[in-house]
Amino acid sequence: MKNNRQKFLIPALLISGFFMPGVAVAADGVEVSHLGPTNTLVKVTGDENFILFPVQEIYEDDARINVLVDGKIEETIYVRLARTKTDYSVPYDLSRFKGKNVMFDIVTNQTRNTVRDAKDDVCWDGMILTDTFDTTNTEVKWRPAYHHTPLYGWMNDPNGMFYKDGVWHLYYQKNPYGSKWQNMTWGHSTSTDFINWEHQPDVLRPDGLGAIFSGSAVIDHNNTAGFGEDAIIALYTSAGTSQMQSLAHSNDNGQTFEVYPGNPIITLESEARDPNMFWNEKTGEWNLVLAHALEKENLFFTSPDLINWTLSGTFGKGLGAQEGVWECPDLFELVVPGTNDKKWVLICNINPGGPFGGSSIQYFIGDFDGKTFTSDTNPDGTVPTKWLDYGKDNYALVSWSDAPDNRRATIGWMSNWQYAADVPTTQFRSANTLPREMELFVDADGELRVASVPSPELEKLRGKVVAQASDKNIGQKELHYKLPADGMAEIDLTFEASDADLLTLTIDNAEGEKVVMKYDAKNHTMSFDRRESGVVDFSDKFPAITTSPTFEKDGKISLRIFIDRSSIELFGNNGQFVMTNLVFPNNPYTNLSVQSKNGNAHLVDLKIYSIDLR
Repeated sequence: MKNNRQKFLIPALLISGFFMPGVAVAADGVEVSHLGPTNTLVKVTGDENFILFPVQEIYEDDARINVLVDGKIEETIYVRLARTKTDYSVPYDLSRFKGKNVMFDIVTNQTRNTVRDAKDDVCWDGMILTDTFDTTNTEVKWRPAYHHTPLYGWMNDPNGMFYKDGVWHLYYQKNPYGSKWQNMTWGHSTSTDFINWEHQPDVLRPDGLGAIFSGSAVIDHNNTAGFGEDAIIALYTSAGTSQMQSLAHSNDNGQTFEVYPGNPIITLESEARDPNMFWNEKTGEWNLVLAHALEKENLFFTSPDLINWTLSGTFGKGLGAQEGVWECPDLFELVVPGTNDKKWVLICNINPGGPFGGSSIQYFIGDFDGKTFTSDTNPDGTVPTKWLDYGKDNYALVSWSDAPDNRRATIGWMSNWQYAADVPTTQFRSANTLPREMELFVDADGELRVASVPSPELEKLRGKVVAQASDKNIGQKELHYKLPADGMAEIDLTFEASDADLLTLTIDNAEGEKVVMKYDAKNHTMSFDRRESGVVDFSDKFPAITTSPTFEKDGKISLRIFIDRSSIELFGNNGQFVMTNLVFPNNPYTNLSVQSKNGNAHLVDLKIYSIDLR
């Protein structure tokens, strides 16, 4: 991503690290009053735009901070305030409260015997006021260069995406106050080309109904909700003691949202979340699919106005992968190749229960009558379980509404709940996958499946061809090709391996860190081994081999492999099989090796492109 610019920031102080302490800014304008061993009041008397909260990463317990504005609780946030050392600091935006009295009523969970003990915490001296803060990338080794990432802090599910006036809007689950899941807020970024992302102000923050969980957004072209023609309507899960569905609208193209005073608009007697809505041209009403999480099914609703919803049907109980909770559904129609027919695709993210552990994406193909969904079945009458990605690191994938040219463009969260909070980064936690287009295809057995194709805009990333070859035999002796020095590349490769048992692709560096991908011609599978890919010891769930069926029978394989600083995404046969996996090499990968075993294969064509970050 050409990359990580925050459009609304004022010029930054050069603060080393995340937002590190030690800047020559006096702590004037902050009054700290210790009321007891676990309770401290911090009063803001200055007029600066931000106060910095020092964080110590190792502590699991969060301090509860009630933000008091003119004596009333504006919101409650949770921060792992530094006790013995500051790993980084996070900014709290005071500019919203100009001219008002702001205090922070802080309750810590760390055991203290006396007020004197509490006063020794390093966080109190580190709470400074400033008009500026720095978002310069301090984790160059692993922060992706051309994937969307948050400027700082934690990110998970993409939310509420829509396209309008040439701009792709991406909202996402965000913790503005640390690098672990907490304080769920809707962050916001925009792009005109799926490559360059501009960071915008957050749009939805926790309120009296709870944290802001995942949801969707649409353009209300015909003013059905009464908020104005072409208003942006967002539905999301309010997650307090219970989960309920809430609404907000925007009349400035999604830059700010006004929360609906009649929230919540959908309540149920059991846990449900992640509403995904769309306009159904055939029935002339709004449809909504909602994850009935613990029941491991989806609920369907209809509405004339986006506010009043009627439950119309259910799908999924006892079907598909049932090990984990069902989350982040999506429902859309795609053309069946070679026909004028269309089929509906129901995306159902699941955690845990993925084919290689943890979170993953299953889907169903079938029919939708505007009320409920009916899945296609196998010849024996069973509903098949199908997976969209055979890596470990693609989850919560959903699509943009109102995409041009009938495109079904999607994006996912590039991580896995097994280890997302433990990956070796702290300035930011997690990236998004590359954008992908959903298409139907018929596999070698005649079965209808979903392909996940790199979005066409990504071809603009191609820089110089740094290596190429064509019409070469691949045998036991390895063929070697250099990758760009920075390790970032797109590898475009086509081979035929019907006369060999195994074809191996190895991506490695001088330190011996490597990723090994193997095509098994007999079983028609592709495996991805990251056990020696670099830093892998932060979780015993991270070192893994993932394996995908290739859905062909002739040994002809084309691959597009995207390498960024901490990820590899493999798209096979125009997205008919996909593997998305994180990697954390200590130094960039610089070499591609190709060989075959028990017979020769044929390298039809190879091009290795550098990544153009201009």
